[in-house]
Amino acid sequence: MEANNIDVIAGKIFDEIEKLIPAYMEDPVDSMIANGNCAVCIIDENGNVRGRMFGTNRPRQRQSYRVAWTKASQVWLTGYKTGEYEKMVFNNLVEENAYGIEAPDLIGWVGGQPLSLKDGTKLSVGFSGFRGVSDIEIVVKALEKAESVSSS
Repeated sequence: MEANNIDVIAGKIFDEIEKLIPAYMEDPVDSMIANGNCAVCIIDENGNVRGRMFGTNRPRQRQSYRVAWTKASQVWLTGYKTGEYEKMVFNNLVEENAYGIEAPDLIGWVGGQPLSLKDGTKLSVGFSGFRGVSDIEIVVKALEKAESVSSS
């Protein structure tokens, strides 16, 4: 997919995430993590980075984006979900520096994942601001909705 088309789908993903945030904020466990100050980072196969921060607390948004970027970039380097890759390293299924990431820089928190668009384009996505399971889920839901909007 061309960069312009990825820009369009990324924008739609960001818009869908923004619509989903209030529902996740209803869960007190998710709400207390960053009080809705979330961030998403998308890296395409060519290394182009797109992102958006949500909320009203800029320092907290910045922190969430730093974590989202770390998650997305680890997925971009390894091709694995963040939590899964850390388990592989610590179970000696892959060497610590196999993809250029040393243990202190590994991010084991769930929330980074490889995703494929309907046309096969691969994206490495990181989200931060809620529990890891919610970080994964919100992006998957947003992508599904964004692609259904794109095809209608």
